[in-house]
Amino acid sequence: MIRFRHLLSSAALVLGCLATPGWAGPLGQASAPKPPSNDDCLACHSDPGAARANGRLVTVKPEQFGGSVHGQAGVACVDCHADLGKTAEFPHAEKLAPAQCATCHDKTVASYDHGVHAQARRSRANLTAATCADCHGSHDIKPAADPESRTHHLMLLETCGRCHGDEAIIKRGNIAIGNVVDLFRDSIHGRALIRSGLSVAPTCTDCHNSHDILRKTDAASRVFRKTIPATCGHCHEGIVRDYWTSIHGQQVHNNSPLAPVCTSCHTAHAIKRADVEGWKLDVINECGTCHEESIKTYRDTFHGQVTALGYSRVALCADCHGSHTIVPKSDPRSLVSSARVVGTCKKCHAGATSSFARYDPHGDPDNRERNPFLFYTSKFMRMLLFGVFAFFGIHTSLWFGREAQIKTTRRWRQRSRATRKGDRP
Repeated sequence: MIRFRHLLSSAALVLGCLATPGWAGPLGQASAPKPPSNDDCLACHSDPGAARANGRLVTVKPEQFGGSVHGQAGVACVDCHADLGKTAEFPHAEKLAPAQCATCHDKTVASYDHGVHAQARRSRANLTAATCADCHGSHDIKPAADPESRTHHLMLLETCGRCHGDEAIIKRGNIAIGNVVDLFRDSIHGRALIRSGLSVAPTCTDCHNSHDILRKTDAASRVFRKTIPATCGHCHEGIVRDYWTSIHGQQVHNNSPLAPVCTSCHTAHAIKRADVEGWKLDVINECGTCHEESIKTYRDTFHGQVTALGYSRVALCADCHGSHTIVPKSDPRSLVSSARVVGTCKKCHAGATSSFARYDPHGDPDNRERNPFLFYTSKFMRMLLFGVFAFFGIHTSLWFGREAQIKTTRRWRQRSRATRKGDRP
């Protein structure tokens, strides 16, 4: 029945073309066929049962296309499916050339071709990488400002998640970073976006861009290591301004490969609130990934021992050194500089004095240059401890020997008495 309707529609289209002036050229030669109109195409494709030989539906709902950005702009089917404009026989061939978005969106497509998705499709023949239609749709494309659009700010996570949240596609596409969508959903950004519906909360494109998405190893990428502070600074303007004045920011500016950036402490997709106890304790370990000696000596102190038990109501790294405004101790702005250290201690110890502040929270008993008194005290205590254990170890060993001798002698005497008693008549 569908095939019959297609033949009738095609016949009507051909007859209409024949009846059109100019169809027959001079001297009876045929001119180029008239491209089919949208109504001509929808005569077949509006049928709910229109399908290819493999069963894949090719139905286009007229109201859906009419409400799309292309339908509203009066774009014709043949503007995208250009090979139909040269077709004289209908029904047309089942397989058409892919729609060329670059015909109208040349700059956007050029950006896409420079991005990681297009590179993946070219270099590895990875057909799972996203194309225009995967993100925007095909016949139902809506402006990004439309709440129903796949590219609306509040819908982008779901759109990107169709690939980056699908384990099968992640495996097939060799996406090394894994399922980042689930991580993002549980992050402070994801909760603000999904649960609170905040349009100011960042989504995927705020950090990665939309069409020219680049790998993090690309210096032009918005998530390139050195560029990350500027990317985060689009929202966290005040914090990034402080960060660039810190020792970490200055080292990043000087191209140090070891200096931390935002994601070094906060991660990329699983960012949590910085005022919750769990994060406060976890970030101590993050500091320790670079400051290995400092975290070691910190763990030996009362503060470090308490945090190891899971409590955060003691001094943490940021309480003494700051977070985004960390500068060397020699800098007068530093919270642990000689001019400010007493005030820093007073945040917890209200009665702190200059004598109190001379306490070294990172005292190292093995560092004679930094802590000579602690170094020699530690040496003395170790020697004393060794001497006490050695003395009492020897004493105990001798005592055990003496005890064994006494028991042996006692048993011998008891046997001797028993023998003498047995010899009596």
